[in-house]
Amino acid sequence: MTGRTASCGCGALTARCVGDPVRVSVCHCHNCQRRSGSVFAAQARFNAADVRITGETHSWEKAGDSGGRARFHFCPQCGATLWYENEGMPGLVAIPVGAFADDAFPAPDYSVYEGRRKPWVEIVGDGIEHID
Repeated sequence: MTGRTASCGCGALTARCVGDPVRVSVCHCHNCQRRSGSVFAAQARFNAADVRITGETHSWEKAGDSGGRARFHFCPQCGATLWYENEGMPGLVAIPVGAFADDAFPAPDYSVYEGRRKPWVEIVGDGIEHID
């Protein structure tokens, strides 16, 4: 069983995850593009019971393209989103893959909202499910 630690940009907020992620995905929806400041967002989902958060957070909630709501938790010091919960995936905590700063992090299993993928971006690898 593995353990990984994710942190915000300034290090004041951390998430310690025990075990492997239950899902790793990239999302091309406009909300994820805005949240990440990039052309897609990569996130790993863990069982909530396997995640321990330390540090002060602020949060905000937003409806996604599917209509489902998500609550995003971010560091009040540096503003980095460290995790979020999606009502469509109860019991799971999503953490941006980049927050782990781990070159050996597992590859994604899913690439979603590919209808909004920039034409010059390609998500490649064995076993990735591509979903419009």
